Amino acid sequence: MSEPRTTHDPAPLSGAARGPVPATGEPDPGVEAFGYKQELKRSLSFTDLLVYGLVFMVPIAPFGIFGGVFQASGGMVALAYAVGMLAMAFTAASYSQMSRAFPMAGSVYTYAGRGIAQPVGFVAGWMILLDYVLVPGLLYLIAAVAMNSIWSAVPVWVWLVAFVVLNTVVNYFGIEFTARVNRIMLVAELIVLAIFLVIGVVALAGGKGGGWDLTPIYNSDTFSLELVFGAVSVAVLSFLGFDGISTLAEENRDAARSIGKSMIAALALAGTLFIVQTWIAALLVENPEKLISEGDAAGTAFYDAAEVAGGHWLSVLTAVATAIAWGFANSLVAQAATSRLLFAMARDRQLPGFLASVHPTRRVPVNATLLVAVVSLVLGLYMNSRDDGITLLSTLVNFGALSAFLLLHVSVVVHYLGRRKSRDYWRHLAVPVIGFAILVYVVINAQVAAQRLGFVWLVAGLAVLAFLLLTGRKPEIRAEENL
Repeated sequence: MSEPRTTHDPAPLSGAARGPVPATGEPDPGVEAFGYKQELKRSLSFTDLLVYGLVFMVPIAPFGIFGGVFQASGGMVALAYAVGMLAMAFTAASYSQMSRAFPMAGSVYTYAGRGIAQPVGFVAGWMILLDYVLVPGLLYLIAAVAMNSIWSAVPVWVWLVAFVVLNTVVNYFGIEFTARVNRIMLVAELIVLAIFLVIGVVALAGGKGGGWDLTPIYNSDTFSLELVFGAVSVAVLSFLGFDGISTLAEENRDAARSIGKSMIAALALAGTLFIVQTWIAALLVENPEKLISEGDAAGTAFYDAAEVAGGHWLSVLTAVATAIAWGFANSLVAQAATSRLLFAMARDRQLPGFLASVHPTRRVPVNATLLVAVVSLVLGLYMNSRDDGITLLSTLVNFGALSAFLLLHVSVVVHYLGRRKSRDYWRHLAVPVIGFAILVYVVINAQVAAQRLGFVWLVAGLAVLAFLLLTGRKPEIRAEENL
């Protein structure tokens, strides 16, 4: 494991140490400028990062949670996704600013830790662990249940094991191999989505469903801010993943700004697809009032709408696509992102040191990757035994991510306005403040269970932080001013 250097008298850095060179010709600071050794392989292009973010978010993500968002929003499911995209746009903008200042793995752990203070970074990293560590288990479980509903002869636990083993092997072979698989999976998902959209539009034009109207975006009979933002707290699950691009900062071969650009591009593309597909699906729901009042316990609302549009074959196609996208494509990149977060925290001695181990030839954080696999498998098997397993995991994932995003916005203001005395008040004050306000409102309107469990996790994190500080495990990181 490479320990952070504590000296503040840096020697001149070589081009390799300084990192990728942008079009301006002035190289970005590499990780060695911040006291680390470049261990991960820089091989990912802007396109690779964009594909990674899209696969992480899953272009067909609403397929699996459509019924829940439809009920929570009173049928205004497209509006919930539009507001969710707006909220995440401000967050993506803040990510873009911090990724340029600190082009390192670790996501909000790195940004809050270096932008504000190291203990704050630990809290941010601890909260987003609720997202990163739990989300692969959630994805594996949803996919396994979906596959079991299609082929009931194969138990859920068998599907769980198969998905976990397959993804772990792919991630073990390195980030370039993972990137190639990502491209294939993205194309497959987009083909399925295109088939649904074309058939759905033709079906609506032919008189099927409720016909064309604006109720999925606005319904005066049910509209309220509390209702919409409560639905956003569920719909935002589909957007989580664009932030995972930031964990690949040390594997990005282009300029540091590529991280922020790819996050914003992935969010815009995925958000547009979410709005369009949920709008069409909402118009194809046969009994909207029943779905709102009774919910979608079986999780088949989208597939039922697909059946209205094109028949049983389209229902099966969208269900299988959801299972593969969530259980393989999405969980593949989620496992990769989680391992990079664990690697970054372990490198700073905030987690056990063995998680900072990098494979000598494949140059991936191998121990962190294997740990995520084990946790995901155990978690998936346990939650499968609970009636509320998927719901419980979903609420925890969302709450953890949104809480960490709040600290991200604060870090932009503190670092740029407080430390660097920036005069760019739009990007470094207005954007993070607006993003912070939107997320606070979403968190306030989230499910009470998520708020309670999230608070318990936060208290546990503060206890761990106190232990680390008392035992002297605070990393001495090199501040940007000392470069």
